[in-house]
Amino acid sequence: MKSPPPASARRRSAPRAALAVSLAALLLGACAAVPTQVATTVEAPLVAVDRFDIAGRLSARRGSEGVTAHFTWSHGPASDRIDVATPMGQTLARLSGDAAGVRVERPGQAPLASASWDVLTREVFGVPIPVEGLAAWIVGAPRAGVPFGNERDAAGRLSVLRQSGWEVVYAYADGAPAAQPTRLVMRYPDTEIVEVRLVVDRWNEARAP
Repeated sequence: MKSPPPASARRRSAPRAALAVSLAALLLGACAAVPTQVATTVEAPLVAVDRFDIAGRLSARRGSEGVTAHFTWSHGPASDRIDVATPMGQTLARLSGDAAGVRVERPGQAPLASASWDVLTREVFGVPIPVEGLAAWIVGAPRAGVPFGNERDAAGRLSVLRQSGWEVVYAYADGAPAAQPTRLVMRYPDTEIVEVRLVVDRWNEARAP
C-alpha cells in the first residue's frame, strides 16, 4: 500500500484542483450560453385564397381521347366563371357556377344547365374536372375539410398533393420563391387514367369583389 503524500504536496495540489474546477464551470457556462443552431425549412402554409383571376392553358386526356384549350378563370367565394377558347383564340364555351347551379354557354347554342361541375366538364372537355377541388389545388392548397396527403420540395413548397382520389404534381417558375405554382399535372385512376395538365400564364390574386 502506498503511503499518502506529505501534507506539503497536498497543499500544493489543492490550488490546481480548485483552478480546474473553476475552469470547468466557466466552460460549461459558456456552452450553455451559445444557442444550438438547427437548420429549418420554411414551409408555405397550405391555405387557399378565396379570390383569383388566372389565365393559362389546359390539356385533358382520358385514354385515347383528349382536348387542348386556353382558359381564363375568375374565382370568388360563391361563384366561378371559366372561359374556354381554342389555341387560336376562338371561343368554345363559358362555364359558370354559383348558388343557382352550374351551366355552360356555347356560341350559337342555348345555355345548358348541369347537375354538377364533373358532369359539365365531362360534356365540354370529355373528362370530368373537379372544379371545386381545383379552385384550391391550383393555388397550392388542399380543399378544406377533406383528408389529404402532401409532399414538399427543398424550398418548402408543395410538390405533390393527394386528395379525393386525385394526385396533383406541382412545378414552379425557376428561381421563384412564391408559393403559387405555374404547372400542375393531375391524375385520377379511373377505368382509364384521367390526366389534366394546366399551365398558368397569368396570375392575379387581388381581384375586387
